Amino acid sequence: MRSYPTGPTGTRAAALAAALLLFAGAGPAVADDGRPDRDFTIEDPRITESSGLAASRAHPGVYWTHNDSDDGPYVFAVDSRTGKTLATITMRGVGEPRDVEGISIGPDGDIYVGDIGDNLDGSWDHVWIYRFPEPKQLRDATVTAVQYDVKYADGARNAEALMVHPKTGRVYIASKNEDGGGLYEGPAKLTAGSTNVFRRVGEVPWVTDGAFSPDGTRLALRSYFSAREYAFENGRLGADRPVAAPFQRQAESVTYTADGAALMFGSEGARSGVVRVEVGGGGSGGGQERGKPSGGDSAGGEAGDQGGGGKEGDGKGGAGLGAAIVVGAGVLWFALRRKRGQGQGQG
Repeated sequence: MRSYPTGPTGTRAAALAAALLLFAGAGPAVADDGRPDRDFTIEDPRITESSGLAASRAHPGVYWTHNDSDDGPYVFAVDSRTGKTLATITMRGVGEPRDVEGISIGPDGDIYVGDIGDNLDGSWDHVWIYRFPEPKQLRDATVTAVQYDVKYADGARNAEALMVHPKTGRVYIASKNEDGGGLYEGPAKLTAGSTNVFRRVGEVPWVTDGAFSPDGTRLALRSYFSAREYAFENGRLGADRPVAAPFQRQAESVTYTADGAALMFGSEGARSGVVRVEVGGGGSGGGQERGKPSGGDSAGGEAGDQGGGGKEGDGKGGAGLGAAIVVGAGVLWFALRRKRGQGQGQG
């Protein structure tokens, strides 16, 4: 669930965000060659807050997503060739979801859904993970999901990134905080009917989503303005390097393509765009930025965005957009820090 500062600082931050969007201009459109795993726009009018992405293991070119907040127990299968929804899955046996923020697929082919958002950073003493087998056929269906209770060993916190390791099946959660979050490791096997304690095993920046590469050797974590790819071995983070993430209105989701050659970056909003960024299959490390958006707009604007000037894919204004993002990100960061400092001073 998105959260912004309030009061005068919040007003300035909102105005800044709006100004940055004007620089974004038109982004890459849906690929017209009919191939899967390319830039696409989510066409379903019900999906207005796509907050997680997971590449299907059973259906090439299909991506699972969901809304956040209290939308309901729904998961959608979206075809990257057309942007159309192929199936709506309704989970039963899970109660009322509060703030669904992440989705991932395990080595057993099960889909894991993370009801892990907590914008008040500690208002809920536990969160939930839901799990069900990925359907073999894509059609609307109601499935019985297993619900797991989750707590953090060091206290409640906000989180938006849920990742299941594709080899071990272990579940990881990355918490979200402007001062930096933590990578939390779940037990070797989740247990229904009892509390599953997640323990902090690493430090991460502000994270809105994350995903493991298909071979499990890399972990990508994104935020609103950037993304990093970490080497991952024996359950721990290794060397990292930046990834050329696209600039999007509400940068909330990321997943690897099924072959691990690229990352797919998604955003909230009606008809939100998903942008492919090539990263290849090599390991992380060295500090050099990896990949670039595959669409025509080298600046990485949001796919499917119809606003702004210029023709789609003309590549103009990339340098200006990049500068605007860097400056704007800095200003927004200091605004958030100032607001936080004021709040502490008043406590």
